[in-house]
Amino acid sequence: MSAYAEVQALLDTYFDALYYSDVDRLGAVFHPRAIYATADETPPLYRSMEEYFPVVAARQSPASRKEPRRDAVDSIEFAGINTALARVRCSIGQNDFTDFLTLVREDGAWKIIAKVFQITPRQTIN
Repeated sequence: MSAYAEVQALLDTYFDALYYSDVDRLGAVFHPRAIYATADETPPLYRSMEEYFPVVAARQSPASRKEPRRDAVDSIEFAGINTALARVRCSIGQNDFTDFLTLVREDGAWKIIAKVFQITPRQTIN
């Protein structure tokens, strides 16, 4: 499988993990020492995986609310054989997210080492 296909498969699992609020799937795609961050909160939010996974586990999943999937991969760029950056979009509740995911390949497997994201409230049309 090509590096691009490997990263795409990881991103598919990432989207499924978020849609189903599945921390086991998140654990499969995130490096154990990854960072989760956004400047859209005051103060800016930074979490380790130990802090992030329980938040996901505690929330009602988009799947259980029958929310439509809004997952998209905007780009995947490689800096070398072990480093990549993916720009992806997804939605949870009334928010759309743009995620910048930095990936590293370690022991032959790609993992997300950093997730930095933008939150955009979705406009509702009445």
